[in-house]
Amino acid sequence: NIWGSDKIVVIDIESGRVTHMLDLSILPETDKKSSTGHEDVLNGIAFDTVSRRLFVTGKRWSRLYEVRLPDFSKCMELGT
Repeated sequence: NIWGSDKIVVIDIESGRVTHMLDLSILPETDKKSSTGHEDVLNGIAFDTVSRRLFVTGKRWSRLYEVRLPDFSKCMELGT
């Protein structure tokens, strides 16, 4: 993920190049600020390769989200 943002990048493991970007800003804003006013940023990411599920959470978030991923083979790559 990109620290301090709502974005996660997909990196080609062979080239190290960023190929795609996921914008997760649709996640509820109420989970992004704590009662103390500190930024509770996106920072927990897990990918289940068998079922192709992405799980995300954040610092002090009360929820874990399951995100449906697009078929990246049908998405336009960054820089093309």
